[in-house]
Amino acid sequence: MKRDKHLGIRMDSEMHKKLVYIAEYEGRSLNWQVIHLIQECVRSFEKEHGPIRDEDLK
Repeated sequence: MKRDKHLGIRMDSEMHKKLVYIAEYEGRSLNWQVIHLIQECVRSFEKEHGPIRDEDLK
């Protein structure tokens, strides 16, 4: 998978600390934890609504 996009997000300190804790617990960096969560979201959406086709993407 080509990784050519950057996503900057803002969150409060407590949420950041909790995500770091979970990432470390699961043996991931914070970045990979966020990617993992995004992948889970996409899988869940596609399970409920069907695959997202290339022609649906902008």
